[in-house]
Amino acid sequence: MESNNKKIRIGLTFTEARHENYPTWIQGSDADIEIVELHWDKHSMEEVWDEVEDCHGIVLSGGVDVHPDFYENERTEYPNGPKSQEEFNKERDEFEMHVFETALNFDKPVLAICRGLQLVNVALGGDLVQDLEENGKNDHRRHEVDGEHEVKINSGSLLHQVAGTTIGRVNSAHHQAVGKVADELIPNSSSPDGVIEGAEWKHKADKPFLLAVQWHPERITDKDTNPLSKNIRAEFLKAVRANA
Repeated sequence: MESNNKKIRIGLTFTEARHENYPTWIQGSDADIEIVELHWDKHSMEEVWDEVEDCHGIVLSGGVDVHPDFYENERTEYPNGPKSQEEFNKERDEFEMHVFETALNFDKPVLAICRGLQLVNVALGGDLVQDLEENGKNDHRRHEVDGEHEVKINSGSLLHQVAGTTIGRVNSAHHQAVGKVADELIPNSSSPDGVIEGAEWKHKADKPFLLAVQWHPERITDKDTNPLSKNIRAEFLKAVRANA
């Protein structure tokens, strides 16, 4: 992609889970892209407004389970979840929800990945399936390496327009998923066992770009050719540049 010589600033929420993959994927060979790390431990809630305003787009990264308090579930012990209260990170949850809400206030394009999808759904009033296998679904977890499975993409969705296909193959590294979908969202894809694999705005008019996916396009093995990585990156950057 040719540079337009204007520096593009993309805010990326920090994650302790393979964070280095995100900036490598987002920047690619584009010298005009600057990654701004948004870290709950380095930025106060008051600083979020200015940090997000100065960015042209936001990426919400993967990582630890969102605390059940945020989707009004009192159950904090469940299969494959954090083994103690200390392993949750409510500070990160609150910080990133504020980042997301601020991005919406400024009409910034948002790409949400894995935990990012779940956080967006929770922030907008939806809830989560706390453990997929407990609820009769397949194992979607990472075991030394990411799992893989097919996804069916809903015809006519934004994701369909971006990917140019209704069937794809993605990596998988999660044990939770979207449960009740927030009123403002609509699912755009699903796995063969019926797990929601992505979401977007139900009504897109006058809304900023939003694409949320459960897989990890930043580290999918064939990310340079797979439309569910390559095309997602390209479409997000197109929206980001239009916002610059």
